[in-house]
Amino acid sequence: MGRLSLLVTSPRVAPGLMSRSAWYAVESASARLCRDVTEPVVDAVVESGLDVEPVDAELDAPGLARMLVDRAAGTDVVWLGSSDADPGLTDAIAAEVSRLEAPPEVEMVVGSWDVPGSRLLDAVVVMDRLRSPGGCPWDAQQTHESLAPYLTEESGEAVEAIASGDRQHLAEELGDVLLQVLFHARVAEDAATDAERFDIDDVAAGLVAKLVRRHPHVFADGDASTPEEVEAAWARIKAEEKAAKSSG
Repeated sequence: MGRLSLLVTSPRVAPGLMSRSAWYAVESASARLCRDVTEPVVDAVVESGLDVEPVDAELDAPGLARMLVDRAAGTDVVWLGSSDADPGLTDAIAAEVSRLEAPPEVEMVVGSWDVPGSRLLDAVVVMDRLRSPGGCPWDAQQTHESLAPYLTEESGEAVEAIASGDRQHLAEELGDVLLQVLFHARVAEDAATDAERFDIDDVAAGLVAKLVRRHPHVFADGDASTPEEVEAAWARIKAEEKAAKSSG
């Protein structure tokens, strides 16, 4: 009896960075099937030296399920999942194996998982799409100056959400604040001069560096141990940074 392995991976993780069990399943299978050979995961598998066979792109979910189950009747088959998660395929496979007296073993193989914060990458991609040619004409014409009122407005609404005690509302309003950060960073990518140009990675890198500098009791040999000491150290380090900028 064969086995049908359904490989699922996170689109937010580099396609070749799969778990050991996933690579074992892919390497040991007699057949590796996919819908689209241009999918990043498929490309990574082919790049590793393994053959991948594309199936008929016109197959619907029931037809694809039937074909996969038939192919796995006496051998190990791996399905390299598509980036759209192959809508309806798992249900169709369940229906297909339920009608067989001796169906192949079916397993879900997780190749990679989202890491905390990975959905921020989706937000960056969406913002880039809105500002790029063919995106939203309103978004494309915005500047730092035209967006400034929205930054103030959304920050105020987030404060109101905190006061309301409605945490779901707060999550929504924080998303609107995050949008403003992403928007300004994307606008800055299109700046006319290098001095004005930055991107979201520059924003994040600056934030990380600042947090590390101002928390020496966590990341270095600082000795602040109470909230009051932490606050005093923050103010001192901030003042030192401002003085260094002024003298530079």
